[in-house]
Amino acid sequence: MRLRGRVRVRVRVRVCVAAGLVSVLVALAGCAAGDDGSTAPTARPTASRSSATSPDPLGTQASPTPTPTPTPVNPVSIPGLIARRHEGSDLRLGAVLARTAAYTRYAVTYEADGLTISGIMNIPEGEGPFPALVLAHGYIDPAVYTTGRGLAREQDLLARNGYVVLHTDYRDHAGSDDDPDNDVNLRLGYTEDVIGAAKALRASGRPEIDGDRIGLLGRSMGGGVVYNTLVVAPGLFDAAVAFAPVSSRPAENIDHFQRPEGDPVVAEIEAAHGTPASNPTFWREASPLTYVDRVTEPLLIHHGTADDTCPLAWSERAAAEFEAAGKDVRLIKYPGEGHTFGPQWPTSMRRTMAFFDAHLR
Repeated sequence: MRLRGRVRVRVRVRVCVAAGLVSVLVALAGCAAGDDGSTAPTARPTASRSSATSPDPLGTQASPTPTPTPTPVNPVSIPGLIARRHEGSDLRLGAVLARTAAYTRYAVTYEADGLTISGIMNIPEGEGPFPALVLAHGYIDPAVYTTGRGLAREQDLLARNGYVVLHTDYRDHAGSDDDPDNDVNLRLGYTEDVIGAAKALRASGRPEIDGDRIGLLGRSMGGGVVYNTLVVAPGLFDAAVAFAPVSSRPAENIDHFQRPEGDPVVAEIEAAHGTPASNPTFWREASPLTYVDRVTEPLLIHHGTADDTCPLAWSERAAAEFEAAGKDVRLIKYPGEGHTFGPQWPTSMRRTMAFFDAHLR
């Protein structure tokens, strides 16, 4: 919002010396000379400028410059998430879902920005504390999603290699609280859920968890959550990995995934926030790459060259933006590998664990 300049009226005193008589003509009794030498009507002094209360009763000092009104931050944006104070607490272990020789799998809940979020946690056997990883899954229709679904291979392997694994279900999934505006608001709430997961781990006080060593891994849509989290909460995680991530530009994801399927949410999104053509500021502020200079953690990206769900070009562009900003990023390409990773998944996970070991152990 721009503030119009305030007109300042200066009162000048003319002293006329004639026949030994000094006459002081004050503008309040006649007229005042303007800044350009012309004359202009003189405003009456207000109570705050009266001689009884003002050290400058004639108003010869300039008025103080008004403080500009700050532009409100759109809460549905990366700056909106940055401005918000995020909370994560009350990590609770529920029922035992499975026991193996290497780890125990629990149902869990935690609090994130006022919502209860469900998930699963794998806790390794042995003497802790263990470094922890938050896992952010890809898109699965919430209507069919079940707790802990989406990254089963990763959950198992990482726990077997000595990591506490907290897989968040996100809001609107499984036993988590509902957020009816999340889809219209570009699913930015998932980023809050991941931030809350890390904070809940740090605050848990559980002897198995080393709250000072926490990493983040996301796949597909969860890779986009990784990008958001790194720019919104720098320093919260120690390192991050993204597998076959979606585009870092939300409008591109909508055009690629939702619009071709006739998803009715698209019309709601554009009614609420406009299109990239009608409201470019909103869409620019919705992209984490606009704020990539905030990132402080190393990032490893895995992407297959034959991925027909999330084009490799999306990761190439994101990696280039991270590099241009001087960030620690590495993109590994897997020739012939598709979106879900098949033959080269073991290789990608060996690289992932080596990366986490280097930064969390």
